[in-house]
Amino acid sequence: MLTFPEIDPVALSLGPLKIRWYGLMYVVGFLGAWWLARRRALRPGSTWRVEDVDDLIFFCVFGVILGGRIGWLLFYGQHALAEDPSYWYKIWQ
Repeated sequence: MLTFPEIDPVALSLGPLKIRWYGLMYVVGFLGAWWLARRRALRPGSTWRVEDVDDLIFFCVFGVILGGRIGWLLFYGQHALAEDPSYWYKIWQ
């Protein structure tokens, strides 16, 4: 049988603030995409504009956060949502 390593999901803990590994990977992914897309927008002859890249990344970040929260509530948090209807916007829980 395979044994899986027990990696702590918290990468960094600063008092009550806990930064998790998957959150860091989202930040790295979005920063990398933003950097690459801006480089492409700055190339001569590109049809992309820098402002469009910034808007796209902003809406992607917003969509990932909102979509992740809605998906978590639909698949895992139905019990918590039934107990407290305001639970959907408490992203720190």
